[in-house]
Amino acid sequence: MTVIDTDRIAMADESDELTLDTLFELLEKMPVPEGYKVEIVGGAVYMSPQRQVHWEIILGFVEQLRAKYPRARLASDVRIDFPGHLNGFCSDVAAMADDAVKDSSGRWRHEDIEFVAEVISKGTAVNDYGPKKDVYAAAGVPVYVIADPYTGRCHVYTQPKDGEYISDLTIAFGVEIDLTATAVGLTLKTDEFPRG
Repeated sequence: MTVIDTDRIAMADESDELTLDTLFELLEKMPVPEGYKVEIVGGAVYMSPQRQVHWEIILGFVEQLRAKYPRARLASDVRIDFPGHLNGFCSDVAAMADDAVKDSSGRWRHEDIEFVAEVISKGTAVNDYGPKKDVYAAAGVPVYVIADPYTGRCHVYTQPKDGEYISDLTIAFGVEIDLTATAVGLTLKTDEFPRG
């Protein structure tokens, strides 16, 4: 017996080029397991589990960022479209500038982001250290922090220029992240970030 997926055929006939909206609409119809984050990096769909360690680090960033950013200008696991081929990221934490405005679809614009943090998952770490870092730099995100609970370190990238970060600092959990000279204007503590 042959099964024909008429939805896929209809979609392929309508357009030769997929869009982020089309991909996310298809993902919304899929049975994504509860507790998984889904995002699109360079046209590829990635699902990663959200573990308790992951959540505690995200919450640690959000709680501290609230000293400057009101709740309405913080986002976690919310789609934001970035430059390049089919980049719809759901960053673990994103903080928007004072004058940030949402686009016509009600989504935050990458141009308004001042801070992004990603917490490493084993299956998607290569994205956070590679293509996503490159896209964040190309988009001009002033501060990008990778928190890696497996190594117990944070990687802090600042000063985006010509598609790359000029400044790259690695610190151990427990050491403060001094962002006072950046758009963020805060020092973030990492002493309560769990490992594992």
